[in-house]
Amino acid sequence: MAVDVILGLQWGDEGKGKIVDVLAPNYDIVARFQGGPNAGHTLKFDGNKFVLHTIPSGVFRADLINLIGNGVVIDPITLEKEMQNLDKVGVDYKNRLLVSKKAHLIMPTHRYLDAAKEAAKGKEKIGSTLRGIGPTYMDKTGRNGLRIGDITTPHFKQKYQSLKDKHLGLMKLYPAIDFDLEAEEAKWLESLKNLTSLPFVDGEYFLNDAIKSGKKVLAEGAQGSMLDIDFGTYPFVTSSNTITAGVCTGLGIAPSQIGEVIGISKAYCTRVGAGPFPTELNDEVGEFLRKEGAEFGATTGRPRRCGWIDIPQLKYTIMLNGVTQIVITKIDVLDKFDTLQVGTAYEVNGEKTSALPYDLCGYEVKAVYEAQAGWKTDLTQVQSYEDLPDNAKSYIQHLEQLLEVPISIVSVGPNRKQLVYKENTVAV
Repeated sequence: MAVDVILGLQWGDEGKGKIVDVLAPNYDIVARFQGGPNAGHTLKFDGNKFVLHTIPSGVFRADLINLIGNGVVIDPITLEKEMQNLDKVGVDYKNRLLVSKKAHLIMPTHRYLDAAKEAAKGKEKIGSTLRGIGPTYMDKTGRNGLRIGDITTPHFKQKYQSLKDKHLGLMKLYPAIDFDLEAEEAKWLESLKNLTSLPFVDGEYFLNDAIKSGKKVLAEGAQGSMLDIDFGTYPFVTSSNTITAGVCTGLGIAPSQIGEVIGISKAYCTRVGAGPFPTELNDEVGEFLRKEGAEFGATTGRPRRCGWIDIPQLKYTIMLNGVTQIVITKIDVLDKFDTLQVGTAYEVNGEKTSALPYDLCGYEVKAVYEAQAGWKTDLTQVQSYEDLPDNAKSYIQHLEQLLEVPISIVSVGPNRKQLVYKENTVAV
């Protein structure tokens, strides 16, 4: 069986967790392939709200296997809190949540370094979540990182101390900051007990054997395609490959194993932290979107920047990912608008283009808009595509024409059941 992929097409926060949760019963395994505890996948059902940072979003589906892949970086403290929250609501996950031995560990000194480096940048901050993710990936590529499998070896303490000493040496390059390393280290070492209660596996063998035996796998991405380390709005990006290519390196599967690629996009656009954002609205409309959409980071609580949907940006990430179908989320946030705007092109240095410039940070980029009539109707109770107002259907159809990829699902609210399926377009 092929591996299907769910990932974000914008700057993150597109609603991936909900869609993974909803589609998970069609699969045997859900596997996270990159990122770390900077992810905040929010799921709402049965009157409860859950935010997952490291654990795959299929964990609430009974009997489903969830794998944290080798491309993920893991903070045992954050993972322990997530596990405790699952324990509180009686989720039985201990034998269904597996961890790849090749996944890298976030140490307390990684977080210490992250905070010190970001503080030293002053106005040049890139908006790091200060979870230690960047420094962990740097150690990974620097070939001296600490991995999950190392925990079970006799040399673990020695490897830990060696890397800690390296980090403390680097700290001398930065101004002092307030960080209780001794207390954080004590918590971290204690949290390893919880981590080691989970099964450690050779993730690449586990998944490939599962595929050979006919199991269906859903790969879950974190952040969004515009935060990809290679193809995002560099340097305002994350430290991993958030696009489909990251599935292969983050799970250990061949490109030929990729099946459906399901791209998630909001009906408008948001981003957290610094960096370019061509359709951003720094006015009362942007503020209205923020309030209506409750646009505050699930991980950081930071207010998200808001703007209209950006077609050149989406066509770029659709191209990079090989998207086969699109899910549009939070269309209900647009319910009160008389008129909507769709960013259909850019003006770059006075010239109109539909292509993203090499460096969005280095060019003056102005969005070119098309007006679209609003529907002025509450969509949150709509249960079928046919029942959507004509103007809402027109908006979706217009997006399909511009993006040249079918829209298979439309989310009309935050809860698990608030989804509208378009006939004959759901391939999973």
